[in-house]
Amino acid sequence: MLDRSLSRRDFLRGATAAAAAATLPTTLTAKDDEFGGFTVAIQSYTFRKFNLEKAVAKIASVGIKNAEFFRQHIPVESTPDQIKSVLKLCKDNGVTPVAFGVEPFSKNHDENKKRFDFAAALGVKTLTADPTPDAFDSLDKLCAAYKIAIAIHPHGPTGKGKERHRWWSAEVILAAVKDHHELIGTCLDTGHLIRMAQLGEMLDPAQQVKVMGKRNFGMHLKDHDNKRKTDVIYGQDGGVLDVTAVLKALREVKFNGYVAIEYEAKENEPTEDVKELVKIVQQSAQKLG
Repeated sequence: MLDRSLSRRDFLRGATAAAAAATLPTTLTAKDDEFGGFTVAIQSYTFRKFNLEKAVAKIASVGIKNAEFFRQHIPVESTPDQIKSVLKLCKDNGVTPVAFGVEPFSKNHDENKKRFDFAAALGVKTLTADPTPDAFDSLDKLCAAYKIAIAIHPHGPTGKGKERHRWWSAEVILAAVKDHHELIGTCLDTGHLIRMAQLGEMLDPAQQVKVMGKRNFGMHLKDHDNKRKTDVIYGQDGGVLDVTAVLKALREVKFNGYVAIEYEAKENEPTEDVKELVKIVQQSAQKLG
């Protein structure tokens, strides 16, 4: 719970000031950095078996300067002082929070607003989301007021692997958001798009990027072996993801969000594999020139 001795306005004023250094980085030109101008992050779920301090250190250790955090590492109910401590920890490790999620949203406007207040205090510009279909009227208002994007996250097979998730493809997401605020779009998860082949739906992640166009605000970049049902290093061990093609598609739609490397395998210690993932993203970006 937030400290009730502070007003909501005081909370936002103090915490947002502390977050000034943690806003979404400006997109670079392709020759300015090793990732070809893409803002590359780590989804902290990759290091879910570690506490926040260790997870941030591990993100820094693989050579990445940005992070999308999830609620196990930073609870949405964090107080202003707790958020200030998080931001100091990140700054000390050279890591910037750029997004947060995946979070649920519904028609409950007050509950939705709490998440936007939290995101503003943390200094992020994107909330990855799994909204209910009746959430959009509320989200329209909040995106307009806070200038924070809602990026709907598709999921692969659900219900013991036999059912489609409600947001299972770019086409489904776009149909739902096309008439809503321009900051409501997607954070495509390439691993979950690939997983849809388990239900006979062959989705090409690069093509899915093109479907969403300007409504791409983030990406969870991962690969998946559908036979063994496990994440793998890009293009290896049964993986099928063409990272270069995905980055090319993002560039074609003038993407200026973030690309979060995510890896759900080897949860007890994924660091060495994550370093390999980082290297592949670097090489793929450099191929684009």
